[in-house]
Amino acid sequence: MTKGRTPDTMPMQLSLDPRGASRHQQIYDALRAAILSGGLRHGERLPSSRVLARDLGVSRTTVLGAFSRLLGEGLVTGRSGAGTRVAMMTAPLRRGRRALAQVTPGDADDDAPWLSRAGRALFAEGKWRRIPTRAIPFAAGIPALELFPLTTWTRLAARRWRLSGRDLLLPDDSQGYGPLREAIARYAVTARGARCKAEQVVIVNGAQHALDLCARLLVGPGDEVWMESPCYAPARGVFAAAGATLIDVPVDADGLDVARGLELAPAARLAFVTPSFQSPLGVTMSLERRVALLDWAKRSGAWIVEDDYNGEYRYDTTPIPAMQGLDTGDRVLYIGTFSKTLSPAIRLGYLILPLALVAAFTRARLLLDRHSAVPDQAILADFISSGHFARHIRRTRALYQQRQRAFVSLAARELGGLITVDAAPAGMWLVGWLPRDMSDLEVVEEAGRRGVALVAMSPYLGGTAHGPGLLFGYAPYTAAQMRVAMRELASVIRDVRARP
Repeated sequence: MTKGRTPDTMPMQLSLDPRGASRHQQIYDALRAAILSGGLRHGERLPSSRVLARDLGVSRTTVLGAFSRLLGEGLVTGRSGAGTRVAMMTAPLRRGRRALAQVTPGDADDDAPWLSRAGRALFAEGKWRRIPTRAIPFAAGIPALELFPLTTWTRLAARRWRLSGRDLLLPDDSQGYGPLREAIARYAVTARGARCKAEQVVIVNGAQHALDLCARLLVGPGDEVWMESPCYAPARGVFAAAGATLIDVPVDADGLDVARGLELAPAARLAFVTPSFQSPLGVTMSLERRVALLDWAKRSGAWIVEDDYNGEYRYDTTPIPAMQGLDTGDRVLYIGTFSKTLSPAIRLGYLILPLALVAAFTRARLLLDRHSAVPDQAILADFISSGHFARHIRRTRALYQQRQRAFVSLAARELGGLITVDAAPAGMWLVGWLPRDMSDLEVVEEAGRRGVALVAMSPYLGGTAHGPGLLFGYAPYTAAQMRVAMRELASVIRDVRARP
C-alpha cells in the first residue's frame, strides 16, 4: 500500500487483492478508474514505478506494464526527467461521465436531452413496453413452451451441423438463408394464402426488426402514416421515431375504418394494420375493408404493412388468409414471425416484399446488421421443410383453444363483477375491461408487486372511447396457475378501488 503523500505523489490508496485478477490488471484498473473519476487530477504525477512496485510488493515490470497501457490510451504522459503524469485531455471525459451518471435506467420520465430526435421518440414510446422474461400469469407474448419439440429440434440441429459442418460458420446472404426462404415461401402460400416466391422473402430478427426496416426505408419526417387506434404500441414507436406524422384511424368490429382514414389523410404514405387478429382488440378486418384498403393503396401509391399477428391461431374457423394474397398492385409488405409460434428466444421472422423493394431491404440489412444467425436459419429451414412446424401449429392451436375456454370460465367465477372478459375467435391473449373510474396502470403496478404480470391497455388506446383494461396472456398457463393468479388479481382490484 502507498503511504502518505508529498506534492509529487498521487492522492489515493492502492491495495491488491490476492484473490482477484492479476496484479498487473488490478494496478491498471485502479489507476484508470481514479483518472476517469477525477480522483487523480490532470497534471498530477504518479509515483515512480520503483516506489509503487516496492510499496505494493510486486516487480517493477508489473507496474511498468500497467503504466504502458495507460500511456497507450492517452490517459497519462511520460517524459524523461518529468515522471508519469495524468494527461490534460481527461477533463471532458470526467465531466461527461458525471453528467450521465446522474441518470439511472429507471428514469423513464426523463426527456433524455442528449438523444437525437429519433432516440427521444424511441425512449418515450418504449416507456410502457416490457419484455416478459418468465412465464408468470398473465404475461403475454409467450407460447406454451412445454409443447416445443425440443428433442426434434436438437436432433435436427445435430444433423444440420453434421451435414454442413463449418459452412454454417460462414457469413450468408443478407436476404437470408436460401433454403429457409424457400421453406417460408411454401408455407406462406399454403398456410397463409400469400402470393409469393422465395426471392420475395427477406429474413429478419423478428417482427419488430421488420417494422424498423419498413420505417427506415419507406417513411420520412412528416410523412403521414395510418395507425390503427387502438394500436400495437411497439409499431407506433418505430414509426414515430422515423419522424412520421401518425394518423389515428379508429378500429371497430370490422377492423380499420378505411373510410375514416380517407377523411383524415387521403394522401398518407403508409398504413400499418394487423388484419388477422387486430392488436390489441382481437377483431378481424372484414373482406370489404381489406379490398377498400388495397384499392386506396393502389390508387394513391401508398404502402401497406401487414403484420400477421397470430394469424395461425384461429378457433372459430380455419385461419383467415393473409391480406397480402389479395394484393394485385404490389403495395403490401407482409410480416411473419416465429417468436410467437415457437419461442420468443428464436429471433427469426420474415418479410414478404413486392419485388421492387427486395434489393433495397437486402442492402439495408447488409449495412445495418449483415444477416441473421446462419445456424438458426438452417435448423429452422429443416424444421419447416420436414413438416414439424405445421404439426406444431396444429398441436398448439388445439391447446390454446382449450386454455382460452378455461380462462373465460375461470374469469367469470373469480373476477365476476370486477372485470369483463369475453372470448376471442383467435390469438393468444384476451382483453378484460375495468370499470371506467379505475386506473389500469395502478392495477398493473400493484399486481406486479404481488406476482401477477399484466399489461395495461391505456397506453394502447390513445383517444379512443374504450375504458381502462388489462391484457391477459393465457397460452402458456394451466387452469391451476390461472386460478391462483385470478384470485390474487381480484384482491388487487378491490384494494385499488378502495383507495381514496
